[in-house]
Amino acid sequence: MIPELEGPLAAVVPISILLLCASLALAFARLARGPSLPDRVVALDLIAVLVVGVIAALTIRTNSAEVLRAAIVLALVSFLGTVAFARYVEKRRTP
Repeated sequence: MIPELEGPLAAVVPISILLLCASLALAFARLARGPSLPDRVVALDLIAVLVVGVIAALTIRTNSAEVLRAAIVLALVSFLGTVAFARYVEKRRTP
């Protein structure tokens, strides 16, 4: 049984989940629209960060920490992907 949230947290968590989902929709629009590869990579990185935020907010809402490991793994993989893309762009610029 999930205990109910009390105080201001009961109002803040659903609002934050709603705003994060709206931000996800905008980030997906940027991912689809582009126009360049770096724009799409930044949008993909933003999507990963927003998904980690949604997972964290849902963890607070459900009061269970089982999915936090998935959020940590997603954050690490996203960071490594961003670093790899930055190295790719840097090597492509230099002759």
